Amino acid sequence: MLLHDVADRLNTVADHLPLPDQIQPDPALSEILDDEVRHLARLLGYLVGESAFRHRAAARYPTRVTETHRRTTLALAQAAEPTSAALAALGSAVHHLGLLADRTHQAPGPARSRAIASTYQGLVDRLGESRTCLARAAKQLRAAADTRATPAVTAPSTPTASATASRTR
Repeated sequence: MLLHDVADRLNTVADHLPLPDQIQPDPALSEILDDEVRHLARLLGYLVGESAFRHRAAARYPTRVTETHRRTTLALAQAAEPTSAALAALGSAVHHLGLLADRTHQAPGPARSRAIASTYQGLVDRLGESRTCLARAAKQLRAAADTRATPAVTAPSTPTASATASRTR
């Protein structure tokens, strides 16, 4: 349940990011980025904190560690990497948005138009990269949550001679 909940929260952040055809370099996008960077930073902090807590608990009480506990701890730690990459991509998107705002005040001309187009594409790319990283983190968490420990398989016992004889009668 924990891993699915965190995956849902990561997907919610991704869902709040605009799609490429919805991206407008205006103050509304700044507000969205502000909100989602804060949400994502809290989620990353949660992933790191929960992973650290579980790691300490395993070190202090090694006899209480279960396969599920180890899998959950590893999944939380693994999700931190794509989550931090998504956060970094959002930071880069903020940078591109700031550049766009600055470039609109430059003198009109072909160089300005090219710079604006290039910067806008960078903004679109960084938002797409963030969505991709968030989807990867959520997918990893869901896969770990849906993985069950495989029970030990024992070979079926061979029937004894008396059991075989009683079946043939």
